[in-house]
Parts: sequence; C-alpha cells; structure tokens
Amino acid sequence: MNKSHYTVVIVGGGTGGITTAARLLRESRDLYNEIAIIDPSEKHYYQPLWTLVGGGEVEAEVTKRDEASVIPDGANWIQDAVVAFLPEENRVVMASGGELSYDYLVVAPGIQLDWGKVKGLKENLGKNGVSSNYSYESAPSTWENIRNFKGGTAIFTAPNTPIKCGGAPQKIMYLAEDYFRKAGVRDASKVVFGSGGTIIFGVQKYAKTLTRIVQERDIETKFYHNLVEIDGENKQAIFEHLQSGERVSMKYDMIHVVPPMSAPDFIKQSPLSAENGWVDVDKYTLQHTRYKNVFGIGDATSLPTSKTGAAIRKQAPVLVKNLFAVMRNHPLPGQYNGYTSCPLITGYGRLVLAEFDYNNNPAETFPFDQAKERYSMYLLKKDMLPVMYWDGMLKGVM
Repeated sequence: MNKSHYTVVIVGGGTGGITTAARLLRESRDLYNEIAIIDPSEKHYYQPLWTLVGGGEVEAEVTKRDEASVIPDGANWIQDAVVAFLPEENRVVMASGGELSYDYLVVAPGIQLDWGKVKGLKENLGKNGVSSNYSYESAPSTWENIRNFKGGTAIFTAPNTPIKCGGAPQKIMYLAEDYFRKAGVRDASKVVFGSGGTIIFGVQKYAKTLTRIVQERDIETKFYHNLVEIDGENKQAIFEHLQSGERVSMKYDMIHVVPPMSAPDFIKQSPLSAENGWVDVDKYTLQHTRYKNVFGIGDATSLPTSKTGAAIRKQAPVLVKNLFAVMRNHPLPGQYNGYTSCPLITGYGRLVLAEFDYNNNPAETFPFDQAKERYSMYLLKKDMLPVMYWDGMLKGVM
C-alpha cells in the first residue's frame, strides 16, 4: 500500500534503514503502514563476509538475499532512489519523479564507492591481477588471485578517505599471506600494505598487536601511499605520496584494491549535509543539527567513528528512543558513545576482536584480552555474526 505521506520515511534499505524500521515497528503498532523505506536495490547483502569470500572460506551466494525478504512487516518498500531532499517542506523527491512527504525522516543510504577516482581501476577489476572485496561481483576474483599466486609482489591498498570497516583492507592481506605460507610460495613473495593512512590502526591496544604481526610476517608497510592509478597491462600500481606529493610506481603480480569512498552524491548536494558532505547529525543523539525531525544512522553520517554494522547495532536503539521522544515532545534520552567494532581477521582461524568508542578506548564485550588472536573469535565472525545479523539485527531484536 503506497501512499504520498508517511509518518516516517527511511531513505536506504541497508543495515541502518532496515534495523531502524524493524525497531520502530516492534515498539509501536501505531506505525504499521506508516513507515516507508525507499531503496532501489533488488538484493540485500551481508557485506562483512566478503572478506571471507575473498579468502576462499565462504561462497558469495550466502551473503545475498532478496531485498523484499528483509523488509519488516508493516513497512512499505518503495523501490526507487531519492534524488533530492526538501527538509523545509518535509518532502523527498525520487528518481521516478514521485515525491513523498513525511513527519519524520531517517537518512540511512550507506556510503558511496568511488571506483572512478582511481584511474584504470574499473577497467581492470577482475582481470590483470586486480581484485577487490568491496563488491559482490568482484570479491570472488580475490580468491582466484590468491590461490593462483605463485610468487612475486602482492599489494594490498587502503585509501585516504573514510571507508566502511576500516580494518578490512588488512584482513584480506593477512589471509592472503597465511595462504601463501600454506601453499609454499611465501619465500618467493613480497607482501606490501600500501595505505593512504598514517598508522596501522587507530586504537593503541590493537595497533600494538597488528604492528607485531606485520613485523613477524615480514609485511612491508607503506603509509601515506594513496593509490591513484592502475596500469593493468603493465601491472603497475601508481601511488601518490601524501607528504611529498610525488608519484610512486610499484610493480605487482596481484593487487587487492579498496576504492576511495564518500557520502553519496545526492547527500553531498543536499541541505542535510555538513561541509564534508556527510549527513550532519549530533554525535550523541543522531538528530540532525538543523532539522529536528530528521535523524541519520550508519555510514553516511558525520559520526566520527568507524563505519561498521556493529556501530549501527548500537546506534539504532539510540535513534529509535530519540525519535519517539521527538514525537512526544520529550527531551532526547538516548546517547550514543561512538561504539564500533572491527573483527580483525589475522589469518585462517585467527581473529582480534577490536571494540572501541569515540575516544578510541577499548569497549570490549568479553572477559578476556581481545587484542590476542583467537580461534573462538574467528568462529564468531564466520558463523555467529551472520546469524545475529539476519535473524537478530534486521528483525529489530538485537
């Protein structure tokens, strides 16, 4: 039942949008058929498993479901794309030309992958030794590259932009390096981490472990190296050194590329964006800084924390609590502390579970030192978290 006005319009049917809708409907039957979710996608993906697809541990198909299957009962899915926000009029404009008006708006479109910002990347993805776990289509080619690698130079990149799951560029590198050892080609291989970042990890407790790992496993780290071009024919990766501005060319035999990312263009161009392009929300309440009936959640927001599904799991209850408070003219009770989690795979059967807050202080779940590599945490990542996602988060129960 599609209408032209809804109590709540949610832009984005990914993790943030679906989780928010499910929680709102669980807490208020009054919102039944009063929530619209606008998203053009046919499919919904559990993206955290794409690292393990690239590492040959999981088949890509298990990460995909029909979008229709995750829409909560009581919400109306409008398969369209938002092209403009008119927050002064409480309306959104869609690609089809249609408009929806709302009482309250939740903005959850996710992050934009800027493949085109690395010259030659799109043209070479999936061939000439180039792969990326950051799309459903290309993740399996990472595994092809890893298992067919016979020695030479394997480069793993990270851009100088915010990205979803900040640890993911390293995870696939550790898996690949582990596989090279098992396959007997490690001695004939050079493994390079070419990162536009300045350090291995932002939280000291976990950075200490990762620094030890790259040293022990003879992984060459090149910080301030931002990938700007792929010459697939000659298997050359061209980096810009962010301190000197010089171009640095590196020969590769295989390369895993993490594309630059940014807020979606329709967010950057909207009145909802901050100067840096992200949805401008209060970091504690998730309420928009200028439009009090607008909230943001997830990767497209200005929240100064790592962009992960685990962060959304903690943001959603705060948003829902505060949205109901706005509806009732009450003060906003919910406070988000910046919690996020990065399950750092450090090899097959090994994982460091990094959990931390806005201040980069560890905010750990388990009563043991999570900076240590553990098999139990690897199983949590591989087997338990997907179940929690599909059957818990997206149903609004965790």
